[in-house]
Parts: sequence; structure tokens; C-alpha cells
Amino acid sequence: MPSPHATTLSPDAGPDTAWSASTDGAAVPASAQTAYDAGLLVLRLVLGLTMAAHGSQKLFGWFNGGGLDGTAGYFTSVGYPSGKTMAVIAGLSETLGGLGLALGLLTPLAGAAVFGTLLNVLAVKWGGFFAPDGVEYELLLAAAAAALALTGPGRLAADRALPVLRTHRLVHGAAALVLGAVVAGIVLLLRN
Repeated sequence: MPSPHATTLSPDAGPDTAWSASTDGAAVPASAQTAYDAGLLVLRLVLGLTMAAHGSQKLFGWFNGGGLDGTAGYFTSVGYPSGKTMAVIAGLSETLGGLGLALGLLTPLAGAAVFGTLLNVLAVKWGGFFAPDGVEYELLLAAAAAALALTGPGRLAADRALPVLRTHRLVHGAAALVLGAVVAGIVLLLRN
């Protein structure tokens, strides 16, 4: 089966069809690449800013959040040692990971930070799938973070200015997600 990114022209492509290189270097119609990049930008902005807002609730008490003291109390109540340290780690992971996703900056690591944090949330909160006590929201956020780490940020991202990440590689995203999952597992093992 031929690749969907093959460089052959489609029968519909006239001589005036503009072509560009996709993030993996294959030739695709410029309009398709622009749509792909715009879709990734919307996903990055919504997920990234949502996570940054959650992190700022933990760190600063913004948006009716508990701040460090309230978040530390919660972490202690669900069995994490050193609740204040865990509140800082979770708040920074969500805030910096979210801002990284929104900007498309160090996208594989930003996605892994959000992914790892949400793995902890899923493990602690698991009580079924559906609301009000379910985890469908957290699962959706974790999946979106993993998807962005794997696909890359698209061309409308700060990563385009970084030589190592200019052309996204699947291996960068996969390695970052493994790192996020391992760190999340270690943190979960620390729980009482």
C-alpha cells in the first residue's frame, strides 16, 4: 500500500498546485500541510493553556485553586510523602509543560511532562470512567499530550527554530513519553 505522503502527483493536481514538505519531509499539497499545522496549533493552544491554568491553581492559587498549601494538603491526604514538594512538582510540570505545548517549545518533553502528571492523576483518581467521579477528562488530556509528543507541534511552533527539533522525529516523542511514564511510575511508587 503506498504511503499517504508519497511524492507522486494526484490525478486532481494540476500544474499550478502548490506543494510543500511535510514535517517528515514528504511532499504534500501546501493547503493540506497548512490545515495540518493549524489543527495542531489549536490542539496545542487549548491543551497547553488548560494545563498551564491547572498548574497555576496549584502554584499560585489562581482561578480559585488551592495554592501550594491547599494542594500540599491534598497530596498528603492521598498518600504522597512531602505534600508541598509534590505540589510544586505537579504545579511546575503542568504550568511549564502546558506553556511548552502552547508555544510548541520542546514539544516532546512538554507533552511528556503533562502525560506523566496525568498518569499520576489517573492512578489516584481511578473510580470508573464516567463523571462525576470518572476519569474520562483526565484520560482525554493524557491522550492529547501523548499525541502531540508523538506527532510534533507542526510548523507553527517555536521548535522550528531549534536545530534538533526543527524536523520532528517519532523517536523524540516516543523516548519522551517513556521518560514521562517511568518518572510517573517512580512517583507513584513513593505513595503510601
